[in-house]
Amino acid sequence: MQFKLLGAAAAALALAIPAAAHHSHGNYDLSKWTTMEGIVRQVVLVTPHSIVYLDVKDAKGEVTTWSLEATSARGVFANGVKKEDVQAGDKVKVRCHLLRDGSSGCLLGFITPDHGDVARGHGIEREWD
Repeated sequence: MQFKLLGAAAAALALAIPAAAHHSHGNYDLSKWTTMEGIVRQVVLVTPHSIVYLDVKDAKGEVTTWSLEATSARGVFANGVKKEDVQAGDKVKVRCHLLRDGSSGCLLGFITPDHGDVARGHGIEREWD
């Protein structure tokens, strides 16, 4: 009986560790927020993580596409975001945690649409993580 219980506990632990590792935010600098503005290139609402691709202009006017990782589609919708709130071509402001390696990606915290359409949440900051 003890061997079955020990085996079941080991199996549960083996399944839990990869799940926890997959959802780790260790590759992001969670100690500070970064803000940026840009034009949404694409919104991908899927599980386990949604992604918003954002075209951001630097001081020289050059555009870099950033990959902003959010929670699952279900999590985004549970935060009050509707699918039509943020669409390709929309201007938005975001708050996120940068990747530690300095690449063009971040853990998305909040989006504030700046597209002018009040019916789609213009000016209302919503959580995406």
